[in-house]
Amino acid sequence: MTRQPAVSARSDAAARPKKLFVLDTNVLMHDPTSVYRFEEHDVFLPIMTLEELDNHKKGLSEIARNARQVTRTLDEIVTSMDEAIDQGIKLSEPSHQLASGRLFLQTEAIASDLPAGLPTAKADNQILAVLIHLQRRHPDRPVILVSKDINMRIKARTLGLQAQDYFNDKVLQDTDLLYTGIRELPPDFWGEHARGMESWKHDGRTRYRLKGPLCAHLLHNQFLIAEGERPLHASVREVSGTTAEIETLTDYTHARNSVWGITARNREQNFALNLLMNPEIDFVTLLGQAGTGKTLLTLAAGLTQVLETRRYSEIIITRVTVPVGEDIGFLPGTEEEKMGPWMGALEDNLEVLNKSDENAGDWGRAATHDLIRNRIKVKSLNFMRGRTFLNRFLIIDEAQNLTPKQMKTLITRAGPTTKVICLGNIAQIDTPYLTEGSSGLAYVVDRFKGWKHAGHITLQRGERSRLADHAAEVL
Repeated sequence: MTRQPAVSARSDAAARPKKLFVLDTNVLMHDPTSVYRFEEHDVFLPIMTLEELDNHKKGLSEIARNARQVTRTLDEIVTSMDEAIDQGIKLSEPSHQLASGRLFLQTEAIASDLPAGLPTAKADNQILAVLIHLQRRHPDRPVILVSKDINMRIKARTLGLQAQDYFNDKVLQDTDLLYTGIRELPPDFWGEHARGMESWKHDGRTRYRLKGPLCAHLLHNQFLIAEGERPLHASVREVSGTTAEIETLTDYTHARNSVWGITARNREQNFALNLLMNPEIDFVTLLGQAGTGKTLLTLAAGLTQVLETRRYSEIIITRVTVPVGEDIGFLPGTEEEKMGPWMGALEDNLEVLNKSDENAGDWGRAATHDLIRNRIKVKSLNFMRGRTFLNRFLIIDEAQNLTPKQMKTLITRAGPTTKVICLGNIAQIDTPYLTEGSSGLAYVVDRFKGWKHAGHITLQRGERSRLADHAAEVL
């Protein structure tokens, strides 16, 4: 992960003057430890940034919690000061050597020197005035505004000031590079790796032990595809140096292996069901656009393992309640009733799963629906902190709208024998200031890849309808 700022070499950094980064309030509230993320460079906080933090500290929202955490962090930094505050406070000790620059706080009144059209009472414009003042005071140093607000950055650039996004929390600059969970093997794979190959049966599937240069680059639970004369669909079970163990898959495209009446319609769905039905995998992430079958496959796998094999006691579903349009206001009822309108996708998929048994009849389907609903609990994210889920099948829907911190809060709720599944489409983010690169879903995909008890697959093909597939392409 690229740390801010991106510096090519330490020797170059030593030769150049230290940069002075002026932080906007939204950066601090987005990442409460952001003052420690600028390595050897200095950080400046305008007094208006502190004032806005004070305005946001009350309440139970994530923003309020972050504002309070920033305030505590700044208090620790200021109390560690052993010299005049206008000389800057060394960050090396409070950051535990993570940063070696200094933190400067605005200690004097700065005259506003802005174009006549900009109102000086507005907080953003006062921060821009501070930036102009610092640029004039330090003509030999790059003075850079760091803000998550696009309009703020545009205004700064129109005034001839340097401005950039806060990218320290971004997993990737280009989401096309995000791990897909699949590796296509080269045509000469068997020629280079089949010498001395061992094979044996394990739980009805074939395992191979291979040696070769590509083995060192494989990851646990990565899916391997080889086409041609010797086609292969397999997953990586063990990796040790240039030796790897791979295992063939259960074919969920065949009706005899159907999961709650559902069969995989394409290669990626088959891979997803192999992850969802594997008891050794505790954490699964499924990415894909609308209609690729993420929710349907996950619910089918959950119901099978709750009601048939009894591996888990119940299914718990949660999601971020970020409205796409105007908010409809407060909703009446219990926690589950309040979450009802957000769970339309759950009801749609349960309807499909309930119809998968054609011989059940109307009474049978009604009884099955009641049984299913008794084993599915819908929970709000707001009440997750401090809980521990034992022996549950936990589904986090619309996970692309979670921040990395919220994602950590949820995943650490998992107790023994609990499986966590994160579903989402990082092209559909509704949370303000969250981007594809900084989404909690992209964060966990990148951090969990290669762990032997986690798996990921990016679903490519839509299977909803020809209309939905065409709309996804042309709209």
